[in-house]
Amino acid sequence: MKNKNVSAARKRVFRLTDRIDLPLDLLEHLPFRIATVSNLLALPRDIHIREISDLEAREMRVLINIGSYMPINGADIAYQSRMDSYTVSRASKVLRSKGLVDVEADATNKRTKNFVLTEKGIAVYRAIADAIDMRSRAIDAAITASEKEALFDMLARIENQTEQLLAGQAIKRLEKGEDIPAEQRELIRWYKKGREN
Repeated sequence: MKNKNVSAARKRVFRLTDRIDLPLDLLEHLPFRIATVSNLLALPRDIHIREISDLEAREMRVLINIGSYMPINGADIAYQSRMDSYTVSRASKVLRSKGLVDVEADATNKRTKNFVLTEKGIAVYRAIADAIDMRSRAIDAAITASEKEALFDMLARIENQTEQLLAGQAIKRLEKGEDIPAEQRELIRWYKKGREN
């Protein structure tokens, strides 16, 4: 009931314009609402996390992925986090320059390089991960365990549907013989990779 009151209050403050026909009601728009929550959850928004590290959001996300899944290569970080490979590459260069990340050859494919955390990187990872975990527990208090499970299920379905939509658009462009940016090619690769698993 409390959430409906917040939504009603927003609707009173943010009235749809009468200056154009059929304005988009952002308060009823699922992708916009998810993006709004995502903006609030951005790591640098949390003052405690900002006190731990001067890393930018993308660098924190890459560091957290490396720490949680190392050894891991850049393509897998991009796939797992849904960041584009250029962003992962830029972030990993910054992390390496700060002495937080190193690279090592893959055990099965010597041409592939994997990222690993250095000792310094592990210390920063631990501090950020602990802060994220503490924040997560505080946020989790807003919903029950079964609601959280249902939310994760819904988010997975939304992610899959969004990936399918975006990859489908890119595939249609390719089929027409049009050129698409590397980011769109990556979406197709992720989509196909998801179908293989």
